[in-house]
Amino acid sequence: MSRSPRLLVVLLNWRTPDMTLRAAESALVAMRHLRAELVIVDNDSGDGSFEKIAKGLQAPWAKAAPVRLIQSGRNGGFGAGNNVGIRAGLSDGSCPDYVYILNSDAFPAPDAIRLLLGHLERHPEAGFAGSYIHGEDGVPHITAFRFPSVASEFEGAARFGPITRLLREHVVPLPLPRGTTRVDWLAGASLMMRHSVLDRIGLFDETFFLYFEETDLCLRAARAGFETHYVRASEVLHIGSVSTGMKRWTRVPGFWLDSRWHYFSKNHGRGGAVLATLAHGAGGLLWRARRLLQRKPRVDPPRFLRDLISHDLSALTRPLPGVRETPAPRDAAVAQAARAE
Repeated sequence: MSRSPRLLVVLLNWRTPDMTLRAAESALVAMRHLRAELVIVDNDSGDGSFEKIAKGLQAPWAKAAPVRLIQSGRNGGFGAGNNVGIRAGLSDGSCPDYVYILNSDAFPAPDAIRLLLGHLERHPEAGFAGSYIHGEDGVPHITAFRFPSVASEFEGAARFGPITRLLREHVVPLPLPRGTTRVDWLAGASLMMRHSVLDRIGLFDETFFLYFEETDLCLRAARAGFETHYVRASEVLHIGSVSTGMKRWTRVPGFWLDSRWHYFSKNHGRGGAVLATLAHGAGGLLWRARRLLQRKPRVDPPRFLRDLISHDLSALTRPLPGVRETPAPRDAAVAQAARAE
């Protein structure tokens, strides 16, 4: 009889302790009857989150499965924080068979985690699997995507029906899938990963502070021959943008611009990054001309196109950042040997 797979659930907190505890409670319900452990990583919140979560974990509901709370020591962003949890491994020092990352503002249905795990067990060609995400109002969120490209940068910035129809195979957001299907990449609010794939391709690239890190990870998996699957039956409620404040942006922050440039320059070279920026600029100018002529409302944050072009011109004069992809140790003994070398 084959043993049941071992699962590590990683929940990252940054200054949302109450919501993190709520997400942890939902995760523990969804972990029932699985060989699973939960590790909560406080991403150096510095606001008392660690202490508040530690106190909250004294509640009876937190005894449903092994739970650990650890401190990252620095706020290196989404990927770096999740890497801390993944590297922590299971409580006995070994590595799990699967890792499931969950946002602090995401709440899985009771069967959501089990369905992702079962799907990956049945589909060895899939390295990653993610959930159907919906808001508190029940409206589905767009979380399944194609990989960005030069063509998609032009299409997305132009916002023009004839262009979208012409470049329909390059549109990044996919129509909401009606069933389980293969996609290029998924948002990381509820994403399960095969640990053997992480062993092969490494963990999140910590050069990304926020945004594009899941895109890059799924692209690396695809290039290594592993698919990413959207599992419609696995449902997760997601509030969205609680930690990042994206819905309140009055100007696109520098870390988003840094992440976008790093994604294109890392995966397509500096020439590809320049072409992507030129394509976005051309599409953006077309949209702005139409907006003035047709009196359409503003969609982008103020100064977005100027900030994008200015940032990327500056990035051309800087050396490429070192890629900070952290290998996932296969087990504690391997990790200890690596440190001793």
